[in-house]
Amino acid sequence: MPKPGSALLLATALVPLATAAAAPPTVAENPPQAAAPPGDGEVLYLEVVLNHTRHPRLVRFLREGSRFAANAADLRRLGLALGDRTTGTIALDELSGIRFRYDVAGQRMVIDAPLTELDLPTTVIGISDDAPLPVTATSPGLLLNYDVHADRDDEGNTLLSTVGEVRLSGVAPGVFSTSAVNRLHRSSGGGWHSGTTRLDSHWELSFPEHAVTVRAGDVFSGFLDWTRPVRMGGVQIGRNFGLQPYRVTTPLPAFLGEVAVPSAVELYVNGMRQYGGQLPAGPFELNALPGVTGAGNATLVITDAFGRTRSLDFPFYSARQLLARGLSDWSLSIGTVRKDYGVESFSYAGELVASGNLRYGVADPFTLELHAEAGDGLVNAGIGAVWLIGRAGVLNASHARSRGAGHGSQSSLGYRWNNRHFNLSVDSQRSHGDYRDIASLYGPRPPSVSTRALAGITTETLGNIGITHVRLEHPDPEIASARYAGVFWTRSFARGWSANLSYNENLDDSRDRSIHLNVNVSLGDGRQFGTSWQRNHGRDAALLDFAKPVPGDGGFGWRLQARDGDDGSGGMAEAGWLHEHGRFGVGVARVGDLRHGYLQASGSVVLMAGRAFAARRIDDAFAIVSTDGVAGVPVRLENRLIGHTDADGMLLVARLNAWQRNRLSIDPMMLPIDVRIGDVERIATPGDRSGARVRFAITPVRAAVIVLHDTSGRPLPLRSRVYLEGRDTGAIVGHDGETYLEELAGHNRLSARTPSGTLCHASFLYPEAEDAIPRIGPLRCLQETAP
Repeated sequence: MPKPGSALLLATALVPLATAAAAPPTVAENPPQAAAPPGDGEVLYLEVVLNHTRHPRLVRFLREGSRFAANAADLRRLGLALGDRTTGTIALDELSGIRFRYDVAGQRMVIDAPLTELDLPTTVIGISDDAPLPVTATSPGLLLNYDVHADRDDEGNTLLSTVGEVRLSGVAPGVFSTSAVNRLHRSSGGGWHSGTTRLDSHWELSFPEHAVTVRAGDVFSGFLDWTRPVRMGGVQIGRNFGLQPYRVTTPLPAFLGEVAVPSAVELYVNGMRQYGGQLPAGPFELNALPGVTGAGNATLVITDAFGRTRSLDFPFYSARQLLARGLSDWSLSIGTVRKDYGVESFSYAGELVASGNLRYGVADPFTLELHAEAGDGLVNAGIGAVWLIGRAGVLNASHARSRGAGHGSQSSLGYRWNNRHFNLSVDSQRSHGDYRDIASLYGPRPPSVSTRALAGITTETLGNIGITHVRLEHPDPEIASARYAGVFWTRSFARGWSANLSYNENLDDSRDRSIHLNVNVSLGDGRQFGTSWQRNHGRDAALLDFAKPVPGDGGFGWRLQARDGDDGSGGMAEAGWLHEHGRFGVGVARVGDLRHGYLQASGSVVLMAGRAFAARRIDDAFAIVSTDGVAGVPVRLENRLIGHTDADGMLLVARLNAWQRNRLSIDPMMLPIDVRIGDVERIATPGDRSGARVRFAITPVRAAVIVLHDTSGRPLPLRSRVYLEGRDTGAIVGHDGETYLEELAGHNRLSARTPSGTLCHASFLYPEAEDAIPRIGPLRCLQETAP
């Protein structure tokens, strides 16, 4: 059955059926029916080709004269629809609409049948494997991420600040991390003052097979679009689809159809190819990511086995806010609310609170949302939903009620629709009575009115034009209410030019208005020039910016900036360098009459495998690549050169994606000739924010070409066998008495046996400090006659 809410297609490729070329059949096609099915006759085990599809199993046929019959169970397994006839033997000429012929030379039965006479399973294509990947074992390691900023102005004020994160993994299950900010300050003519504030500390354990993560320590409570999260110290457990990154969580448009013969299918969305694959005969269901959000148009192109092509066009609507049918997303948090984050290290409320969320895909076009929280005398619960209204857009609504010191409620309603050229979004949320949530117990209450409207149009000629309206009212009188309206325009031009213009006005205060114009020009070679002008509350400011950004793969960059306006003038000059060991910068700036200079650095230090490695900042997973002590080996990540192994044959690769396939490879052409390589490519799937070890087995090979002569000075005969002393396996002698031997020692002794049975012995020393495989000999092989 088609999926509810899916885009449906009936792509029935009914094509005239033709039989494959073969030797002249000995049995006429569909001979006249006899009075009864064949009884005793010749038994044949034949390959079956049904609608140009070969079946792997041989089928038993009973032949009597010009008639063929087979067991009903075998015919059903082939895919023929037999109605109520489930047992016994059935003659092929009794099946209406069936054409068949017996190919004597190929010993096969060729059957052609219309789709109405077939009962074939539906082929589902286009869905990627959503099973979790095998995770590469985490190695014990300690990681330090750091950001350092030093600043000194011309009045003698000095500031040194650092932000650091320490992360431990591989020692016990899960990952532990903690972060803090440190400040060291000295005023002009004063002493030094320092302070340290802890930011977040938590332990995290993930279960990728269930897409569930457990966190203990500083956590955020889960939230929905119509609820507010809180930072707390406690425990959280919940769904984490990031553990299965190849899993599709949103409903996919289902493109349904059937083909009579094997065919190729291609899916185009808004003119761009999204999928291509092969189809066997029978019904099919194509589930593929549409590549766009909102309304779109898809074209399905089917090319059958005869080379004939047909295409079908149909519209669809894709909404990322929905969950696929039967899929759930949930979280449960319990703990105490954290206060004064970034100011105090250990400031937590005394009351225990709990919060839970659930999103469930009731049907593909309908997702149900539930929320509940309680603590410190407050109970809050609500229900919401997201509904796809065909191609008319997405509607969302919610209603929540709270009970504490008083009673209150909150309702929200929203609507979204967009396609390639137009977009419209309207959201409204209102609270009534004394509505409160956990966040309001330690901060401001939710807004009493919060509305937002956005409409836009995008064309190739005009660019992107949009209008916005925002309204915000608070129940607390100390928080001012506001209504703003705005319009914006952006457009890209040829040769890397772009411009944007925006205007915003407070509808309750005509003096509160702003306008901003910005133009950017690409000058080639990575250089950019930009200029902007802004007028805010009647005051003007202009800016000129000339820069070459630091390349993302590493290198140098710089920026020159000058500004002037009613608030004063100033400027800045800075340079940056992105190295494999970190990012570094230096700059000077002037703001009014005050000048200051600054230095900054960011990166990481990893302690793993008994070594310390310096790298860029690592926010996700990483790996230590080992090449068994071979130095200077180039290592690539997804075919991009990352670096070369150091003197110990190791390299830290800092840009891996957790829970995903990361393809690491080495270039064998850059390795010495005297080594044996196990693998040149490995797939690493590290866990979240942890490190893995990836080993490329590279074994040095002490090898040589040995030239052996007999006692008369002639090369040993072809196909003589050579054995190193103490080895069971031997090598073959080729032309001119040459043979190739590996795993040689400093002093070696060998024996050789000729095809005639003669034995001889020779000894040699392996030369040291050779850059290539040495050639040793000719060696005189002392002969003896085999007993």
